[in-house]
Amino acid sequence: MKESGRAPPRSATLIGVSCGAGAALGWAAGFVAAKHGITAGFTPADLAFHRFFWSGLLLAPFSRDALSGRGLGWRRSLMMTVLAGPPQAMIAYTGFILVPLGHGTTIQPACAALFGLVLATLILRERASAQRWIGGLTIILGLLVFGAESLLTIGSHGVGGDLLFVTAGFFWALFGTLLRQWRVSGLRATAAVALLSVMVFAPLYLLIIGTRPMLRMGLAENLLQMAVQGVLAGALPIYLFARAVSLLGAGRAAVFPALVPGFGVIIGYLALGIVPSVAQLVGLLIVVIGFRFVVR
Repeated sequence: MKESGRAPPRSATLIGVSCGAGAALGWAAGFVAAKHGITAGFTPADLAFHRFFWSGLLLAPFSRDALSGRGLGWRRSLMMTVLAGPPQAMIAYTGFILVPLGHGTTIQPACAALFGLVLATLILRERASAQRWIGGLTIILGLLVFGAESLLTIGSHGVGGDLLFVTAGFFWALFGTLLRQWRVSGLRATAAVALLSVMVFAPLYLLIIGTRPMLRMGLAENLLQMAVQGVLAGALPIYLFARAVSLLGAGRAAVFPALVPGFGVIIGYLALGIVPSVAQLVGLLIVVIGFRFVVR
């Protein structure tokens, strides 16, 4: 949708803001549920199965022609699946084995914004304002706070966990950059990722790992991951964010992913009783300030 300079009507603005905030809440809930699942005993592959199999089924109506020449095609769809599908998710979920919740909920979205700025300059040849570069440098400062906490209180494996989230953020930024370069809607690309996840990843998971380890976790834990990963963090935010973009425009909607770190801290405290450290709160505050400049 081409964004105009005119503000949308008040009712459309309210609905758009609600949809954008709902998408951010869903993504944040997915991070919290993933941390809980890893702590409970799920493997990253188990969580990726729940995330992409169930959301893949829900997004099936949007997947028609996704892999054909009229859609993304097989080559591009495979690239998108690596960057925004099960491989990217398993990288992030593995990070939760090594570092606290606050690191993952902040580092991955922050790196997605930071690398998105860099890739837009290098690949899309977009000229970023000095203000956006200041925001990028501010995000780096906030990330260094998280890295320092990992190095001083967790150890080298904590830094490794942070780097996994950096990698996941880079994958997501490259995914978004390619969407813009290829002029493909996020909904169409996500539907292609969902379709390939159901067709390729799910059978491989069942063949190699099987259902026994996952079922050993019990019905309640599996239903929780199905609901949160498959719906609240999988299919629903895609629809809500696309709706926010259509109502508010891409520029205004870009602010909503910046809400994920704060929502993640709040949901983590309310649902799991996780209290972030002072260093995590300081790093989060610095990153949020950087977000403000990058997405402006």
